[in-house]
Amino acid sequence: MEFLDQLDPLQRIFWYIALPATLIFLIQSIMTFMGTDALDGTSADFNADLEDGPEPFQLFSFRNLIHFLLGFGWSGIAFGGGISSPFLLLVITTGCGVGFVAIFFFIIRQLLKLSEDNSFRIAETLNHQATVYIPIPAHKSGSGKIQISVKGSIHEIPAITAGEKLEFGTLVQVTKIMADNLVEVESI
Repeated sequence: MEFLDQLDPLQRIFWYIALPATLIFLIQSIMTFMGTDALDGTSADFNADLEDGPEPFQLFSFRNLIHFLLGFGWSGIAFGGGISSPFLLLVITTGCGVGFVAIFFFIIRQLLKLSEDNSFRIAETLNHQATVYIPIPAHKSGSGKIQISVKGSIHEIPAITAGEKLEFGTLVQVTKIMADNLVEVESI
């Protein structure tokens, strides 16, 4: 650390920012890969929802502060020797810090596109074909059950029909979603 004593004060500040930010970033990365950082732990009470999904990106979080400081500190070290104007250097390094945060958002947004939501929603059965599993009484006089495949998994759903009785194995189509996850079907 003796080399820091020989640097001008602005370069020294960049080093003092870059080294701890890098150490914290490495710790955060290791914790992420181990799966132990479910929450930032130091996120702000407010957020800027930059995603229409269920999990908002938090613009003002400790993790984003570290990303900003990484870009700010290391770009200050990299460009410090070639740029003589301290104001111009601060503008460039601030831009690099914001760029690091923007790159992080872009990468996370791309990773979230890879996620798959396999939760079952009864509305997804509408107009799908199914097979009668438990016979369905005629004219909505009672309910039976159908087996239907949604997103690659088979679900058993209570069903009624307005037509004639539907026997086991009959191929049907879901025509209406009723209350309490009950569907109305018709024979195909």
